[in-house]
Amino acid sequence: METENKSRKAKKKDLIAEIKIPEGLSVSIDKGILTLKGRKGEVKKDFSDKKITVESKNDLIILKAGKFSKVKKKLIKSYAAHIKNMIKGSLEGHKYMLKICSGHFPMNVSVNKDELTVKNFLGEKVPRVLKLKEGAAVKVEGDKISVESASKEIAGQISADIEQLTRRTRYDLRIFQDGIYITDKDGKEVR
Repeated sequence: METENKSRKAKKKDLIAEIKIPEGLSVSIDKGILTLKGRKGEVKKDFSDKKITVESKNDLIILKAGKFSKVKKKLIKSYAAHIKNMIKGSLEGHKYMLKICSGHFPMNVSVNKDELTVKNFLGEKVPRVLKLKEGAAVKVEGDKISVESASKEIAGQISADIEQLTRRTRYDLRIFQDGIYITDKDGKEVR
């Protein structure tokens, strides 16, 4: 009986994930903080976790965990996805597109240094102002706004902040459609 139970138990191996580093990208790891430098900029992220170690050898980024568990597997997959986004951002960049929609009152949107200003939103006399975070380039071209950054998180957060700037609560969006809306998230069209 005891030999049957031992043979049924599978040996659980260590979890290891390897991510290939493309050419033109420099990698450095210091106390769990991974820094990638590429053509479009520099991206930093903190991967300091007791369960998982991050190393770079030759042209690979290696994620290691001890014995197998579901939590460690999920963490390794999440870390790998974050690192792939960082690689794409530092080489190609991330781009979000927003559309300015105004019906009766023509909206005037402008960017000055680190502020985005929306004037005449629904006929308001006081302009709405958003202080932009560092690390992204915001451009207004006609009725389109583009947000470009090496970090996907910064580009997404700035786009969401711009969208929230012109949000009107307690109004039906199917009828009251004035505002600024995200139309394209890093190459993926929003419905």
